[in-house]
Amino acid sequence: MNKLFLIPLLFVFCLSSGQQTDTDYKKRVLEAGELEMLFSYYSQDGQNAAVSGGEGTEELTDATSSLVLKLPLNDDDVLTVDVGVSAYTSASSSNVNPFDGGGLANPFSASSGASKSDVLAYFNPSYTHSSDDRNKVWSAKAYVSNEYDYFSIGFGGSYAYLFNEKNTEVSISVQAFLDGWNPQYPVELRGGFEGNIVGYNPSFNRFDKEGRNSYSASLNISQILSKRLQGSLSIDIVTQNGLLSTPFQRVYFGDVDDFFIEDFQLADDVERLPENRLKLPIGARLNYFANDLLVLRSYYRLYFDDWGITAHTFNLEAPIKLNDTFTLYPTYRYYTQTAADYFYAKEVAQSTFEYYTSDFDLSEYSANQYGFGVQYKDIFTKTKLLLFGLKTVDLRFSYYNRSNGLNASIITLGTTFIID
Repeated sequence: MNKLFLIPLLFVFCLSSGQQTDTDYKKRVLEAGELEMLFSYYSQDGQNAAVSGGEGTEELTDATSSLVLKLPLNDDDVLTVDVGVSAYTSASSSNVNPFDGGGLANPFSASSGASKSDVLAYFNPSYTHSSDDRNKVWSAKAYVSNEYDYFSIGFGGSYAYLFNEKNTEVSISVQAFLDGWNPQYPVELRGGFEGNIVGYNPSFNRFDKEGRNSYSASLNISQILSKRLQGSLSIDIVTQNGLLSTPFQRVYFGDVDDFFIEDFQLADDVERLPENRLKLPIGARLNYFANDLLVLRSYYRLYFDDWGITAHTFNLEAPIKLNDTFTLYPTYRYYTQTAADYFYAKEVAQSTFEYYTSDFDLSEYSANQYGFGVQYKDIFTKTKLLLFGLKTVDLRFSYYNRSNGLNASIITLGTTFIID
């Protein structure tokens, strides 16, 4: 073969080899394992407890701890395991049996019995795979949780496609939850009270179905509109069937005589709601990068369902970057909704109605939530804890106030570590 011919051929081969090497290189989806430790403490108070028919203390505290472990299995795949425990004490749920405490039974006081507290534990693993060009991402996940009167198992998946030089992303996701109740009815409806109180004979029947299934599908479209502006639109469809009523929430009728033991009114029935529900939330996000120090993040959601509720949510967050280490997070959220068709205040519903509830979560109300947070970020993970390098620390506080008297506060602390 002519040697002069070999020179350009060798050049082409070397160029091709170099190009192939560059093409083969790809950045890992997750460079190193991460461990997130999350803790939150929630406290609320109000005077419209559904357990006692829309009147009574809503005092509740909840402490939640969770661990989220993210492990890169290779360049493209990430395994995430989220486990947690939530322990709460509730004055209202303690009144499922208001007579098992040491004091006088009263809807505005908590019983000291066993029903005042509970623990929820959950396990939520997920698996994510990204294509070589990082334009396609799919995931699969599962979920299991358990508490005293409720068990839930779920599964789902998602698929995202990025195009237009990654300026546009379209994603879809589906999930299903198959839940089962261990119904805990108000103590006076479990039998034995009727013969002890003259005239008290509630027309109460236990629920035939004790399962609840929920299915949802979501579509999200995200678009980079300019160097400073990014927006997204999401549409969800959620359908539920089965036992959608809460078995221990009392209802008092306006056409039935009142019966008391001590200062506690005995139930006429429990909440009765349809066995099917369709929810349709539509949300939009718009983020504006004002400069290196300030980002404006806005969110609006329109929600409506076939129970008669229409709701509007507006959320605004304005992260302020003080330096490479600290960022402040002031937030505000406004929410308003109409009442469900089946909501009635205490002693307004009639015994002839098919459906009724006195749960003020389904009433008409508006709410404001104010929040503030601070994030510490260690770019080079200089701080070490055993084999872990500290990446971020997030501390946030929010105060929530409803027009119907419910108020709540929550404080959350989150830390992220890099696994060296």
